Parts: sequence; structure tokens; C-alpha cells
Amino acid sequence: MHPPSLLVLAGDVLRPALTLYLDLHAHPETSGREARTADRFAGRLTAAGCEVTQGVGGHGVVGVLRNGAGPRVWLRAELDALPIRERTGLPYASRNDAMHACGHDLHLAAASGAAELLSRLSDRWRGTLVVMGQPAEETLRGAEAMLRDRLYERFGRPDVVLAQHAAPLPSGTVAHATDGTPMAAAGAVLDVTVHGRGGHAATPHLAVDPVVAAAAIVTRLQTVVARETAPADQVTLTVGRLRAGTAANVIPDEATLGIGVRAASEASLDRALAAVRRIVLAESAAAGAPEEPEVTVASRSAALRCDPNTTASIRRSHTRLLGPGRALTWPGSMATEDFPLFGDAGAAIHGQHGVPLVYWMLGVLNPAAWGRATADGPDIQPPPAPNHSPYFAPDIGTALRPAIAALTAAALDRFAAT
Repeated sequence: MHPPSLLVLAGDVLRPALTLYLDLHAHPETSGREARTADRFAGRLTAAGCEVTQGVGGHGVVGVLRNGAGPRVWLRAELDALPIRERTGLPYASRNDAMHACGHDLHLAAASGAAELLSRLSDRWRGTLVVMGQPAEETLRGAEAMLRDRLYERFGRPDVVLAQHAAPLPSGTVAHATDGTPMAAAGAVLDVTVHGRGGHAATPHLAVDPVVAAAAIVTRLQTVVARETAPADQVTLTVGRLRAGTAANVIPDEATLGIGVRAASEASLDRALAAVRRIVLAESAAAGAPEEPEVTVASRSAALRCDPNTTASIRRSHTRLLGPGRALTWPGSMATEDFPLFGDAGAAIHGQHGVPLVYWMLGVLNPAAWGRATADGPDIQPPPAPNHSPYFAPDIGTALRPAIAALTAAALDRFAAT
């Protein structure tokens, strides 16, 4: 007789994981403010038998489950939510001005469920499981903060770090990158301050209007992708924030912009960032600004490349777990992550080289709804709400069990590797 599959066994830990998910979804906390989320996650890891440490690099949580000699397998999930007002209408929708619009609540619930399931399956593996709740992923600052807090020195060099991320794919599927394709893009966030000289709206000739300069910058920045990037290259540039002024009859002293740039490679990112700086400086000078603008790199992340051999092994485990045709190929995306810092991209911080990373996308949409949304014919449904949308809503009833099982299967694959 074959032992029960992990999909079946995940049902044994589903209730507490679901309880955690519903609680976190209703009470999201934005980057750097994840105190309550960290406490709830730490509580579930403690219940699973982990030795838990809080306050690592901010609100970071680390749970350690020891089970004899063997590999040290790390699982990573994220604590933070986004500053978005939820509009899903769900009965457990967010009760504040933040929202888990990227699935981090699902990641935490799945990681806690995987820790509990692995604790129950201790006869199947040997080694040390380390489960990490990382703060401030959305601002690309949390991984570095944890690493600078001596993460690897305190909890041991990983033999592998695993993570999964919610994606608008049908539940019960996962997607891995192949052939060296990056899972996610390199990216940077720039904070820009354009200086002017304030004055009265009735006498604009006596002032230097930074709002007009900022508007010109926003317009000119569109040429970075349209006219300075090769058509075969992948670059995106978004001005996600523009703030200035306090009243309609007052010309302000300054305007600020938040600019996000993503590229398929670090070289392309460097070229785009240089173009952004050039345009900001030139438009500010053209406006007659009394001083040069300030351009600060608020955060930067490398492209996310997974270890190919380890990825291939875990993909085979996922195929056995979920069935043929359910371990899909991920084409890469222009999303960004600070997860690469746990590998070679962060070696200058943590001092370790050759730590393999494996990261996969996790389907979270109801399969029937997915089928309707992608069907041909006159009754095509609107596309599912993407990540970072106020309408983003994983179908938790179909997504959580395979999320727990996929993470558990990947961990068991690595524990069996040596």
C-alpha cells in the first residue's frame, strides 16, 4: 500500500493554516510595520514545534526545527502588505487601508502549514528546517535588513533557500523557469526631489514652478523605453508617485517623484537608470530650478535566477505531487524581488557564496473560473485581477492545500538530496 500523498496529508494541517490566512488577510500591515503579523506567524511556528526568534532585521521571524544531522533547508515567506484599499468584497476583507494584494498572507499560511506537516513527517527526513518570515519585501529592504542582522551567522548557512509566490494561474499548478530564464527582473526604485521657488499663483513669473518641471520629467521619461531601449530588450519604467503643493493658489517649493525601473538584466537596468538621471537633471535645468534635483536610489534588486539543477529536481517532485501537465514553465516577468540577496547577489552582505535558490510561481485561481476566463468564444470572461490590484483575491479554498503540499514536497526533495 502506498503512503498517503502530501496533498492528502496537507489536509491534516489545513485548518490552522486557514485560520492564520483569514486573520492575516483581515489585518494586513505595510512594510516595516508588521508587528502583529510577525507575532501571529511566530505563534504558528511555535505550535509546529519550531524554536522561534523574533525581531530579526526589524520584524523578521525565524523558526528552527531540528531533526538530526542533515541538510539545512530554508523556507521563506513575506510578512508585509501593500498600501491599497481592498475592493474584493470578501467577508474577510482588510479592515484598514492596507491589503494583502500580492498573496503574502497565503505564503505565510503555506509556510506555517509546511512546518507543521514536516514536523509530523519527521520520520521521512533528517536535517534542520529553517522557516523565515521576512519583513519589507515590497520595499526591497527586508532581505538586506535580515542579512545585516547576521541571519546566516545566527541560524546557519543554508544548503538551499526555497520560496513560492502567488500568481494568476489555476490552483493546483506551479510554474518554474527553465534554461536560465530569470524568474523576476532586476529593478530599482528612485526617489526624486525637484526644486523650485515658491510663490503666488497670480505672479508665476516671480516663481519657478517645480510642478511643471515634474510634469515634463514624467512625459520625457516615457522615451526611455520607447526610444532608448532596444525592441528586443525588456525594460519598464513607471512613475508611481508624484506629489507637490498644498493649495491651488500656491506655487510650491518642490515636487517629489517615485520612479520604478525594471529590466531583464543588470546592464539594461544601469542604462535605464543613467537615462532617468540625465532627463531629471536636464528638465530641472530647463525649468530654471534654483538648485539641482536630488536623485536617490531607495532600493535595488538583482534579477532572480534559480539554481538550474536544484530547480529541475524540485520540478520533478512537483510533477509527481500535482500530476502531469501541472508543473508549468514560467516565461519570466518584470516583477522584482529581494529574494536574490539570499544567494550570490547578497554575498557581499552575508559572506556566503554558492547558496542555491529555488523559487516558483503558485497558482491561486479557482480552476473553473480560470477555464471560463481563458475560454474562446463570445462569452469570454474578464481577465482575473492581477497581483497588486485592489480586486486580487486568491481562491483560498482551492489554493491553500496545494500551496502547503508544494512547499513540503520541495523541502523533502532537498532533505533527500544528501
